[in-house]
Amino acid sequence: MGSIVFNYHNTTPLLQNKLLVKSAIARIFAEEKVAFRSLSLIFCTDEFLLKLNQEYLNHDTLTDILTFNLEASSLPIVGEIYISVERVEENSVNLGVPLIQELYRVMIHGVLHLCGYKDHTPAQKALMRKKEDYYLTFV
Repeated sequence: MGSIVFNYHNTTPLLQNKLLVKSAIARIFAEEKVAFRSLSLIFCTDEFLLKLNQEYLNHDTLTDILTFNLEASSLPIVGEIYISVERVEENSVNLGVPLIQELYRVMIHGVLHLCGYKDHTPAQKALMRKKEDYYLTFV
């Protein structure tokens, strides 16, 4: 199993059971048959994530997550997932779901991107949501 670390940039930790989350993430990679060397989850502010979105994707919009595979050859994955805590909080209110559930969903979403899933088309979005729902049962 690769390493999984949590980092916080100008925000407070939301996760209470990090071992459970690490285990769930490792299980996703295992079930998807995707090798990973390391994964960093960076919890940050809207402002920080907006700057990354502008710099790396040329998007001038707020987002809840950005996912990067830093390994040029693709496998094993060396990934970074940036999560805006502010967006996750707002999404949980707008969707009427518990904050921790939305946080887990966003984290799973990022891992699925690293596993090769896309969400550009309606069919891709539907498959991504189905996978998220399934993997949410792990946490």
